[in-house]
Amino acid sequence: MRFSGYIAQWRSAAKEALDRTGITVNFLCWLHFTSNYLCSPVHAYGVSMLPTLNVTGDILLADHLSPLLGNVGHGDLVLVRSPLNPKIRLTKRVVAVEGDTVTYFDPLHSEASQVAVVPKGHVWIQGDNIYASRDSRHFGPVPYGLIEGKVFFRVWPPSSFGLLDQ
Repeated sequence: MRFSGYIAQWRSAAKEALDRTGITVNFLCWLHFTSNYLCSPVHAYGVSMLPTLNVTGDILLADHLSPLLGNVGHGDLVLVRSPLNPKIRLTKRVVAVEGDTVTYFDPLHSEASQVAVVPKGHVWIQGDNIYASRDSRHFGPVPYGLIEGKVFFRVWPPSSFGLLDQ
């Protein structure tokens, strides 16, 4: 009788452990799906997006569905995997999409303007602060596949909380 009591107690503890493990696994799957395919927080810092974003850093929300659905256009802030260093993610503004002609100049290297046509499947991105931004003026049009998200909301700092204007 005593032995069967221990087995029943063990079964009860094992069942509870399995139930809690199942709940934890479901939560982690939901978290993975949400952050990789729907929406995720992003820390963006640096001077390239002044005055839109703060130098010390902003916490932003990026929508990952828009690039997959082709819903990225002129003026949108996007999260892009750097074409020069894939370990780095950039936050820049879409200036032109495929088929557009872009006239630009690099104020640090030349006073002359240059013209480029954005090829099919690419976008032209630039930082809002043209004097301190490495963008399409330096590495050319960016393949659409490198766009990881469309930034739409600022979470931090609290004084700037809300939707980002274009």
